[in-house]
Amino acid sequence: MKKLVLMFATLALVVASAGTPAFKGATYHITFAQPSVVQGTELKAGEYRITVGEAKVTILNGKQPLEIPVKIQTGDKKFDENAIRYTNTNGKSVVSEIRLGGTKTTVVFNP
Repeated sequence: MKKLVLMFATLALVVASAGTPAFKGATYHITFAQPSVVQGTELKAGEYRITVGEAKVTILNGKQPLEIPVKIQTGDKKFDENAIRYTNTNGKSVVSEIRLGGTKTTVVFNP
């Protein structure tokens, strides 16, 4: 009986949190498939952890965190997966926004 109650409580928590917008301090994993430039800093292709703050994000891969001022936007529908939008500047891929999968949140990087 206790297992059944625990299973339903866990399921209720998962359903309640699905589709919630990114909240301050939430951490997500993103993958840059190519070398990318974020606010003038060149990042190698690979996996990164991104923490969303009120008006900034922190990108971490290794020991050196990169704090960047951003604009956080909330859309009408939830994104199925992470998506990174780029602009091509001087032959380099510059990150312009990141859409966070499982949320309605878009992180917009200032030019």
